[in-house]
Amino acid sequence: MNSSFDVLVLGSGIAGLSFALKAAQAGRSVAILTKKNKADSNTNWAQGGIAAVTSPEDDIEKHVADTLVAGDGLCRERVVREIVRDGPARVKELIQLGLNFSRESGGGYDLGREGGHSARRILHVKDMTGKAIEEALLKAIGREPRVALFEHLFGIDIITTGRGRQRRVRGLYALDVLDGRVTTFQAPVIMLSTGGAGRVYQYSTNPEIATGDGIAMAYRAGVEIRNLEFVQFHPTTLYAADDKRFLISEAIRGEGAVLRSLGGEAFMADYHEQADLAPRDIVARAIDAEMKASGAPHVWLDITHRNATYLRKRFPKIYRACKKRGYDLANDYLPVVPAAHYTCGGVATNLAGETALAGLYACGEVACTGLHGANRLASNSLLEAVVVAHRAGDSIRRYFSKLPRGRAAPIPEWVDLGGHDDDERVVISHNWDELRRTMWDYVGIMRTTKRLERARTRIANLEREIQDYYWNFSVDPELLELRNMTTVARLIVACALQRGESRGLHAITDFPRTRKRALDTKVRI
Repeated sequence: MNSSFDVLVLGSGIAGLSFALKAAQAGRSVAILTKKNKADSNTNWAQGGIAAVTSPEDDIEKHVADTLVAGDGLCRERVVREIVRDGPARVKELIQLGLNFSRESGGGYDLGREGGHSARRILHVKDMTGKAIEEALLKAIGREPRVALFEHLFGIDIITTGRGRQRRVRGLYALDVLDGRVTTFQAPVIMLSTGGAGRVYQYSTNPEIATGDGIAMAYRAGVEIRNLEFVQFHPTTLYAADDKRFLISEAIRGEGAVLRSLGGEAFMADYHEQADLAPRDIVARAIDAEMKASGAPHVWLDITHRNATYLRKRFPKIYRACKKRGYDLANDYLPVVPAAHYTCGGVATNLAGETALAGLYACGEVACTGLHGANRLASNSLLEAVVVAHRAGDSIRRYFSKLPRGRAAPIPEWVDLGGHDDDERVVISHNWDELRRTMWDYVGIMRTTKRLERARTRIANLEREIQDYYWNFSVDPELLELRNMTTVARLIVACALQRGESRGLHAITDFPRTRKRALDTKVRI
């Protein structure tokens, strides 16, 4: 296996694949590493779509305003304006790659509307937008000779050289999941596009890969982590007694679905003027309040005013999934509950995906650019990914022009400390369950300082056990994921304890008011 490249990309979602194409087009050799199959990504699970101004009835200022309102005072306005402004051009590039967004019978785009948006601006491919984007990008990657894609390679830690301002990226240690060997990759540029950390919670809409790997690696490399307390809980996942909860896209409410109490009463108008199309943080808290007040295990989602023909055409994936679980969208109310969905904070970057560590970039859900603020506006995530990936592609052209010429000194190979005791494996499974329950119970939709402090104590104990295991046994995927998840959980709690207010997705009973001045929370080694 060739282990020397110009650029390493960790993750194969829309952010990583888009950036890999840009880097290859800049003449660079690129390796994409993904810890499972190449199509396993949060992008592939995205149902809703990508928000961009493409209609004459919409405009950039409306999209900017909606994003700022949803972000509850913490968005960086310049970042919002530039990403929203660049969105239409990046959407055109996706179309040029072969992506066919759903259209109306008259030929125009069938634009959807989701919570917090004042206009219809969501481009979608029925309710399988992420899958369509993933397929189009993977086809384009397959045609690019400068890109090598490695499946089942799990990034462990970033290798750096130098000190202070001279410190920069040199490479990466990565575990071959299939044979257990660790490869040392050399590269002056690493792009973290590993997605978020939804699986740190007991109930999540995310695939199993969403374990915060990139956030944890960046933190261990000394990079600032910002605003990680803002974990978005999607308001509507199909209720199930176990932890397997299926996402019911917000686009359903965009087409008129109504949230109802167990008694059948519509309740969202009591919480917000936009009712069922309020921003996600408000809807999730409203459902949580309704459930706690009544003791109900769920609320209802009602779209029975739409007929089966329309629902099968507009939401084929959701329709089939509900039918499989015994619910008919056209005739039945759906039992729904919130679940952890999107990590709004993350690795601190600028608009080009650059971090404070030279050569380290981050893009997509793993990063915090300032676009989402305290609460992500629906369908802005795919938009951010393509815009920042494009700008990062321009950035690396400049970065490579400044790198010192000549052969770099060799970097140390991985040292396997050895040891494997099957009797100790139970530590991993038990700690995994305890961590996720702790986060769900103590760091959920509604928080208190006392709960956060309890979570901090429990996570610290888990982290000590896991670190001891990490340094005394050979690594494997479960251990690496758990190591990363406990780190991210600790950082979420640390950020939450810094924020002495309620803002956006962070609602805490001790500090119910929002401060006049919005400040970022920051954690770094």
